[in-house]
Amino acid sequence: MMLGDLGAEVIKIENPKGGDDTRAWGPPFAENKDATDKQRPESAYFLCVNRNKKSVTVNMKTEGGRQIIYDLVKHCDVLVENYLPGKLASMKLGYEDLIKINPRLIYASITGYGQDGPYADKPGYDVIIEAEAGLMHITGEPDGKPVKVGVAITDLTTGLYAQSSILAALIKRGITGRGQRIDCSLLESQVASLANIASNYLIGGKEAQRMGTSHPSIVPYQVMPTRDSFVMIGAGNDGQFAKLCQRMGMEHLLQDTRFKTNVDRVRHRVELIQALEDRLTQEDSSYWLEQLNGGGFPFAPINNIQQTFEHPQLMARGLVQEVEHERAGKIKLVGPPVKFSDFKPTIRLPPPVLGAHTNEILTDVLGYTQESVRSLRDNGAIGE
Repeated sequence: MMLGDLGAEVIKIENPKGGDDTRAWGPPFAENKDATDKQRPESAYFLCVNRNKKSVTVNMKTEGGRQIIYDLVKHCDVLVENYLPGKLASMKLGYEDLIKINPRLIYASITGYGQDGPYADKPGYDVIIEAEAGLMHITGEPDGKPVKVGVAITDLTTGLYAQSSILAALIKRGITGRGQRIDCSLLESQVASLANIASNYLIGGKEAQRMGTSHPSIVPYQVMPTRDSFVMIGAGNDGQFAKLCQRMGMEHLLQDTRFKTNVDRVRHRVELIQALEDRLTQEDSSYWLEQLNGGGFPFAPINNIQQTFEHPQLMARGLVQEVEHERAGKIKLVGPPVKFSDFKPTIRLPPPVLGAHTNEILTDVLGYTQESVRSLRDNGAIGE
């Protein structure tokens, strides 16, 4: 999707029988705009990540289906796949098979554990890797059980690594004229995303613990209660801490040697947080959001999803876009989040109905005749 947002023509290969599994992941579903349309509506899950793609149905277990892939490889720059290692090779669609057809092909494989090693054959899922790669261990309240992040963050992180790797491989190909294999795994992407937690262990030998919303190396930097709800407050340096104390009417904390520097505040975390919470719980969140505004340090309300999409900054930036879907009618999607000075990433195509572009790609791109397309359909190589 991200490559599509940047202008790539993306052809999504789907199983003719049902297509992408996420098409059925619901509720919620986007209701069909035509009341007489009795086909299963598209899931909100599928709609969120499949814009700017063309759907082509191919049964790769058939000879005709594999030939379609071979013909597409002649035309395409990049192939992205997420099968278990060796699966596509067993169907004669592996990297070594396809670079014989197109040596410039960039073949990106996304798996749970990578192409080799003792776990290579294990299937990988976001929540499983969250548990196995340390993220779940550090997520949750100190006295609570491990919890997953609220979205499939390991999948998203791996997608970002895959995208940047593909773009790097394209640049490299511009120099060498050759494509290459990209081996991207959920496990390694997640461990790479442990950031300072990983460094704390590797360099300092410090095992991590669940800390709720607090930060292991900065105090105060966490969600704290008010009289009626919660606010997030951060003071990343001594100057910001001084400004926070002034806005909260707690200047006396600045004279306390326990809180003089951030190192001191980390050492005396419990006492400082208790003092701040005692003051914060004397007033409602609305009072504190007004009182802290413009103070020169970061803070924020804990918004729900409705409040997030009503955020004036997001509305001003035009992040949410409305597109016309073939069966669901007008739907809203979160658009490309990055702004460029020289061009504008756009949603050129709504998320596709299953197989919507099969005929177009086979005839217009690959040059198949209508008779050939009918024959492929009769033989089960493509969908209806």
